[in-house]
Amino acid sequence: MAKIDASTMDLQERVVSINRVSKTVKGGRIFKFSALVVVGDGNGSVGFGLGKSGEVPDAIRKGIEDAKKNLIKVSLKGTTIPHEVTGKFGAGVVLLKPAAPGTGVIAGGPVRAVVETAGIKDIRSKALRSNNPCNVVRATIDGLSQLRNADEVAAIRGKTAKEILG
Repeated sequence: MAKIDASTMDLQERVVSINRVSKTVKGGRIFKFSALVVVGDGNGSVGFGLGKSGEVPDAIRKGIEDAKKNLIKVSLKGTTIPHEVTGKFGAGVVLLKPAAPGTGVIAGGPVRAVVETAGIKDIRSKALRSNNPCNVVRATIDGLSQLRNADEVAAIRGKTAKEILG
């Protein structure tokens, strides 16, 4: 997959979760923060990143920088997705279904952050198994990266989109 240049895009950021982690040393506990951030242009490009630091703003900044390095392009069909898909990562499984215009985004927190920043306006989804935000975001990104529209499938099969659609 071709790398997407984030410097030319107008990206919106969304913090999905901030987690305080601790390390126990001889003198006591050391607290740090990890931030899970999703970025997207609202027009089919989306990415996520994880940033870790001693301060929350630094962790968010690092997460945004990481997310800009991991952008993917999502196939859209109007305001929804072209077909039903299941994304998997670790114990996280996310079911994504296309919805009629006007339905809105029916999704939980981490999934909602990803699909809204990707620019999807109508979708139904269900996070199955794990509710760990990091795994759910990765599973959602996996599902969105599997999406193919009729033109892409036709090109792979060496046919036209009309032949495939009947």
